[in-house]
Amino acid sequence: MISRKQFTRALAATAAIVALASCAPAGPSAQPPPATASAVTGNAPSWGPIKQIKAGVLDIGYAETGPANGKPVILLHGWPYDIHSYVDVAPALAAAGFRVFVPYLRGSGSTTFLSPATVRNGQQAAVATDIINFMDALGIQRATIAGFDWGARTATVLAALWPDRFAGLVSVSGYLITNLKANQQPLPPAAELGWWYQYYFATERGVQGYTRNRTEFNKLIWQGGSPKWQFDDATYQRTAQSFANPDHVAIVVHNYRWRLSLAPGEPQYEALEQKLAAAPMITIPAITIASDFDGAAANGAGYRDKFTGRYDHRVLPGIGHNVPQEAPREFTKAVIDVTG
Repeated sequence: MISRKQFTRALAATAAIVALASCAPAGPSAQPPPATASAVTGNAPSWGPIKQIKAGVLDIGYAETGPANGKPVILLHGWPYDIHSYVDVAPALAAAGFRVFVPYLRGSGSTTFLSPATVRNGQQAAVATDIINFMDALGIQRATIAGFDWGARTATVLAALWPDRFAGLVSVSGYLITNLKANQQPLPPAAELGWWYQYYFATERGVQGYTRNRTEFNKLIWQGGSPKWQFDDATYQRTAQSFANPDHVAIVVHNYRWRLSLAPGEPQYEALEQKLAAAPMITIPAITIASDFDGAAANGAGYRDKFTGRYDHRVLPGIGHNVPQEAPREFTKAVIDVTG
């Protein structure tokens, strides 16, 4: 996940460091009505039983809803979240005629590795390749892709590397492709403070602490990322079950260590990472969404020039990091609009 509130306040000033250097203003946008964070109860999901499919190195758990002949949409969650971030978005898209797929990312929920010998790798190219394998296994040739947090990063990577496979992109917090070289540069102290959990995971103490306390740890992340979102315990516990995945800690720790160049990636993804290091343009239709979580970077100016196709940027005041669960109406509309 990207940094907490202090980091987003400093992001605009440090955009060049993180390879989001453009100062071009965002294009005109048809803004939705202001969204407001609200109390959320632990209602049961309406998408039916979780399915499983073998795809690449994984046995991927996923929810599916909507008509079989609908336009495919794939919704990607982040950390420390899971498919329940889309508990309201998925049925709304299904009702609009879309065929909706919501997979658990590696290390989450019922998604498991097929072999104990496979490296528990959280690097961005590996996670994106999982989704291509998922699409191939299901026979999905082309889909709209949408996500937030790790899901937004993965969705943006997919749009950059395989544009022919995607009809549109919705990305919360914009262009999140990781640049390892840029990540070696220090940020201002207030921004570094926002990355506390990343540095915690860089230590063995952090691994042990997260292993023992992941439920309490991740609830703290939820509260920090969405201070106005009044989620109840049932809502949180529904997602917290996915953290019991046997590979959860290994994937989370590797992701953040890899992003700091403290852990290597795998050779089979190196060619993809080299393409991503060049900060490729996003050529497919795209809508980016910003919220209070993005602080001074909410106007999207820092990444506007990375999107060369049909584009819109939307800002949701009063909403925190978990945009699809906090503002499902606005997120649903963005998916419909970008596909249309």
